[in-house]
Amino acid sequence: MRILLDGMGGDHAPECVVEGAIAAAGQISDEIVLIGQEELLCQLLNRYGYRGDRIRIVHAGETISNDESPVRAVRRKKDSSIVIGMSMVRDGEGDVFISAGSTGALLAGGLFILGRVDGIDRPALATVYPVIGHEPSLLVDTGANAECKPKNLLDFGIMGSIYMDKVLGRENPTVGLVNNGSEEHKGTALTKAAHELLDRSSLNFIGNIEARDLQDAVCDVIVTDGFTGNVIIKLTEGMGLMVLRELKSRFMSSTRSKMGALLLSDQLRAIKSEFDYAEYGGAPILGVKGALLKMHGSSDARAVEQTILKAVPYVNENVVGTIGSAMAEIVAREGENAENHE
Repeated sequence: MRILLDGMGGDHAPECVVEGAIAAAGQISDEIVLIGQEELLCQLLNRYGYRGDRIRIVHAGETISNDESPVRAVRRKKDSSIVIGMSMVRDGEGDVFISAGSTGALLAGGLFILGRVDGIDRPALATVYPVIGHEPSLLVDTGANAECKPKNLLDFGIMGSIYMDKVLGRENPTVGLVNNGSEEHKGTALTKAAHELLDRSSLNFIGNIEARDLQDAVCDVIVTDGFTGNVIIKLTEGMGLMVLRELKSRFMSSTRSKMGALLLSDQLRAIKSEFDYAEYGGAPILGVKGALLKMHGSSDARAVEQTILKAVPYVNENVVGTIGSAMAEIVAREGENAENHE
């Protein structure tokens, strides 16, 4: 397997990217390809004392920043690390591309360079959603599509279920639709129509779920439009950080509370770890003809390492091919039903 890694994307690139790549290289037998400014990446590999043969460099002279127009940048910056990485996946020179760079550029590149899986109208960003005391859920979509049609939400449920099964190891995962009430008749025209499609599908659909129930591990795959999903993930992240800051402040306020914090240190570290996005790896962009993983823009070396490790089952379990096969079956079944109605 060849794991392609954007050496220039993210707030802490390229240092943390290289450090994370070195950490992951010691745990897998696959090749890691760093894409970016060759001289700088070589210097960093030497600085961190890497002497192995599982990391190589492909030069990219340009970088796409977050403040550029994603479509224009992908079309014009052919020598950027993002465009080169996706082109290598398309041409069979790499099995998966990982980046902490511009989300917009990754989505645009996924559409223009790799193309959509047949039957999928819109790719989606799937993010692991932390659930304290339980296995995490998968939230789909978290920002790729601000406006959706009912079929898009059905597709998100299908793709999320496949990823949850193949990569996160949960068979027949439950699927819930985010709504402003659990009753079937509640919601907007979009959620009502999506509920009907999901209910008729072969997915393990449990119905509508409210945002307040997400932390109760009410379902494995959380389906919503990208606008709502992005608000949910950022609100959860902000609330988690606020709670951790407040706990730290309270525990450091007196000698007595400091002693209590010492006694609870293992439990507090466990809670912090469950909130830490770095532990879960990157978010897959599902629905394109290639394996893509988007890391948080502020990813540190630990996040890079974990994303590389998560990329291995993503490729080995052929998630992209499985999504394609599932959509082909659905299209064929719809065609048969149409013929029967005629």
